[in-house]
Amino acid sequence: MVALVQTVAYLGLEVRAVEVQCQLASGLPAFQIVGLPDKAVGESRERVRAALAAMGLALPPKRITVNMSPADLPKEGSHFDLPISLALLAAMGITDGEQLSEYVAVGELALDGRIVAAPGALPAAIHAGQNERSLICPAAQGAEARWASETGIVAAPDLVSLLNHLKGTQQLPVPDRGRVADAAIGPDLKQVKGQETAKRALEIAAAGGHNLLFVGPPGAGKSLMASCLPGILPPLTTEEILETSMVQSVAGLLQDGQISRARPFRSPHHSASIAALTGGGLKIRPGEVSLGHLGVLFLDELPEFQRNALDSLRQPLETGEVSVARANAHVTFPARVQLVAAMNPCRCGHLSDPALACSRAPKCAADYQSKVSGPLLDRIDLHVEVEPVSVRDLALPPPAEGSAEVAARVRAARDIQTRRLAGTPMRDNAGLAGDALDRFATPDDAGRDLLMQAAEKMRLSARGYTRLLRVARTIADLAGAESVGRTHVAEALSYRRQAPRA
Repeated sequence: MVALVQTVAYLGLEVRAVEVQCQLASGLPAFQIVGLPDKAVGESRERVRAALAAMGLALPPKRITVNMSPADLPKEGSHFDLPISLALLAAMGITDGEQLSEYVAVGELALDGRIVAAPGALPAAIHAGQNERSLICPAAQGAEARWASETGIVAAPDLVSLLNHLKGTQQLPVPDRGRVADAAIGPDLKQVKGQETAKRALEIAAAGGHNLLFVGPPGAGKSLMASCLPGILPPLTTEEILETSMVQSVAGLLQDGQISRARPFRSPHHSASIAALTGGGLKIRPGEVSLGHLGVLFLDELPEFQRNALDSLRQPLETGEVSVARANAHVTFPARVQLVAAMNPCRCGHLSDPALACSRAPKCAADYQSKVSGPLLDRIDLHVEVEPVSVRDLALPPPAEGSAEVAARVRAARDIQTRRLAGTPMRDNAGLAGDALDRFATPDDAGRDLLMQAAEKMRLSARGYTRLLRVARTIADLAGAESVGRTHVAEALSYRRQAPRA
């Protein structure tokens, strides 16, 4: 007799159905797992053995073979413990194997028989619902799984409770949905003294989803302004919440099933590797650019990052997704992220102040900024030079306008874009392309003349030209203008990259 239990394998956010087959046969006692298991799956043998022993059960003195089909699909993760144990219990006749065909099971086993959390409960619940099955998952992840289904979630704290529930001698409670956290606010823009040009660029970036780079001396407020961005971004829509929660679930970051309306804000240290930024590793996991999906990736001290790590972001910034290729798997994660970066103009940081600049200025500026490749800089829409803040500016009272007022304008501009792009896969002006770009972002005659002159003088690339049009469209939306005019193009041009000052 062969007992069957349904479970899943994860390839990025893609969920693949896996059938766990267990057979007890005559022969020397053995417990073998086949079907391309990784080390964590291979170690399931000992966890399952200990969990059954905690229930007072011993493995039968037979040859136990567990096959995970399809056999050519790599199996990674500890969530296979529970389906393996259920298939074994069904083969032993302790639970009804036919009843188990109605379920998809995921979960890790503790040595004492508890069912503990493993990454991926939310996408597993969505897969189970699409295939008209219920999900068996750890009790700790019941609230997370409930976001995918109103019913059909069996959240079990341990194997004994689960078996009793399946036999009808105990009723496990239906878990409540996790809490929805409000959008994160962060520092208020009222804390930023001066820097009106930089704050205006931050507003434009938030309104259109554009990439932004601050260049300025230490202590000018670059990091503070970047941390103010979550407070002026609009909250996620219901559809976007599900997208970001799927990534966090696969990464094992959803705590107590709590999801958030706040857009992700990721700020990795400059020592981050390529795998940390874009995903990968021995067990493929989403990187920072995917964990920031539909939110912000903030890279402080940009030139201090490894150059090859920064260049690995070029494709995700352009396509909105990142593909991790391995010999036995090709995994794709979403990566529609808004890049905000900050850097000093040179190693010492005081290029514009002769009294503080080092003896290598201005050559040190060219050397330092050359650590960031031109193609990556070409993908950044807004380049802002942040000037030092004087003591006199710091002594001034807080500005009258803060994050709340800016957020209202950003929300109004985003609403315009939502109505304009309804029915298209584009979400904001940063994604305008093709016919939509020509239709909505082509400037009027005066704006076109200015654009042509500037494009020739500044030697804009095709990508730079396109991104300039997108920024001009956002500036027009903030002004409530139907079409892109000369003033909108002029302001967009002022944020294009400037060469290091000699």
